[in-house]
Amino acid sequence: MCLAIPALLVELRPNDQAVVNLGGIRKEISIALVADVQVGDYVIVHVGHAIGVIDPEEAQRTLALFAEMAQSLETATGAAT
Repeated sequence: MCLAIPALLVELRPNDQAVVNLGGIRKEISIALVADVQVGDYVIVHVGHAIGVIDPEEAQRTLALFAEMAQSLETATGAAT
């Protein structure tokens, strides 16, 4: 199974590299596969590569869903111990 997650592009670097913010964690990624990305764009990241640009509202909905799933997991794990 593959998972790609939305991340906010916060810095462009030379050689098709960029830095994204993944829930407060900054990570360097390749942007070689996407054209014309800019700081402030949300990109879909898979194994260290931006594979597409995503609408900001859709990115926020997806991130909120991930947060909700994490909270549910924490609640379920806490209830099991």
